[in-house]
Amino acid sequence: MMAVCAIFAATFSPGFAGDTKVHRVAIQVDQDDPAVMNLALNNATNIMDQFKAKREDVEIEIVAYGPGLNMFREDTSPVKDRLKQISALSFPSRIKFSACNVTKRGMEKREGHPITIVPEASLVPSGAIRLMELQESGWSYLKP
Repeated sequence: MMAVCAIFAATFSPGFAGDTKVHRVAIQVDQDDPAVMNLALNNATNIMDQFKAKREDVEIEIVAYGPGLNMFREDTSPVKDRLKQISALSFPSRIKFSACNVTKRGMEKREGHPITIVPEASLVPSGAIRLMELQESGWSYLKP
């Protein structure tokens, strides 16, 4: 009976080989620089490919704020096509693009007109706070 209990405990305890860990990484983009954004997208793609090869799950969130928000603007993004491509090819991994609403509102006020964000991105109240929340939830952090 003791052996059965030991096997049961080992089978259902954390760390058992059957458990699947989901890897999570937040990537910060705060520069209006296509090279930096492409590096962030390359990092994301490489991370997805590596974990896919290992048959492990990964979630990636690229958070843009400040000047980096230009990478997610419909009218200024030099990487719109790449965002569409990565979004479409990310399965089974999950990638999310988060755009800072504080920055968006500031840009709209300065420019005097509404700003449209690419459809692949979603607005978050604050990019900086979003990064903090992700890290506080155990996400890894990467700044290209």
